[in-house]
Order: sequence, then structure tokens, then C-alpha cells
Amino acid sequence: MGRTKEFDRELVLHQAMLVFWEKGYESASIPDLIQSMGISRSSLYESFTDKKSLYLEAIDHYKKVRRNKRELLLGASTVKEGIRQFFSSHIDAAYDKDFPGGCLITNEAVRAGTADTAIIQVVQESVEDLEELFYKVLKKGQRSGEIDQTTDLRVAAYLLLNLNHSINLLSKVTKEKQLVYAMVDKVIDSL
Repeated sequence: MGRTKEFDRELVLHQAMLVFWEKGYESASIPDLIQSMGISRSSLYESFTDKKSLYLEAIDHYKKVRRNKRELLLGASTVKEGIRQFFSSHIDAAYDKDFPGGCLITNEAVRAGTADTAIIQVVQESVEDLEELFYKVLKKGQRSGEIDQTTDLRVAAYLLLNLNHSINLLSKVTKEKQLVYAMVDKVIDSL
């Protein structure tokens, strides 16, 4: 049996992530993936087992690439400033021309009706994790007095979650980036 060519796993995962992001799990073909990744079919199967395993690793890679937004949210001097920084970074990323547009998770959520159960679960967990992160940050703001005590934090966290995903969808159909920033400011001011 011949030895497969060595490759940079992170770079290959990044390329696979871009294909899945643009086409979705179901529509991304093995030929699409190996062409973008620059590896052979045998290397793909030896290194990642199958398309679903590759996809799940690509999702993990995507989360690492986007982790800085969460750090902005948690590391700011105030809760509202953290939310503002999170969404500013999010808008810039959603409208970044070097990426397929929107968000890998949001795109897959839109297509989730036909997806594999494990993929639906990963998407659902990702959405729930972000909602919970927003809730914890808002709770911190309520304890510090920055967020009104009467605010229903579950509803506010869900609002921020929906704002996050709506930005992803809007970025695919409109280029009115300044309106998106204004929308985020309006939501933050209402907290």
C-alpha cells in the first residue's frame, strides 16, 4: 500500500470548511472537497474517515476561527460594550468577501431539514451554546446594574441569538452594512 502525501491538517480543514460553508453538507461532493483541499481521495478517507467526520471537524475548525468574537464579548469592560464588540466583529466577518457569506452554522441551520441527525445536533448545540453565552453575559450585566432588573434575560438572550443569525442571512442578500450596525446599536440600547 502506497504512502499518502503529508499535508497541513489545519489548512486542509480550512479549505474543507469553505466548501461546506458555501455548498452545505449535502451539496458538497467528495470531488469538490478533494479539489479544494488539495489532497487525494485516499488521503481524505485515511485522515478523516468519511465526509461526515470531515464535516464535523470542519465545524470545530470554524468555531476556532470565530472564537475571537466570544472573547470580545467576555473580555470587554462593560457588558454592553462586549455585546457591541461581538456584533461589530460578527458583522465584519459576515460581510467579509474572503468567505462565502453569512455563517457556516446559520447556513446549515437553514438547510437542516434534510441533514443527517448528527449534523442537526451539532448545529442545534452550537445555536444553544451561543444563546446560553448571551444569557450569562446579560445576567452579569443585570448583577452589575448595567441591564435593567426587569429585563427578561431569556427573551433578551434569544433576541441577541436571532440578531446574530439574521445578520448572517442579511449579509447574503444585502450590502447595507451600515444599517446592520444601526440595528445592533438599537437593540443594545434597548437592553
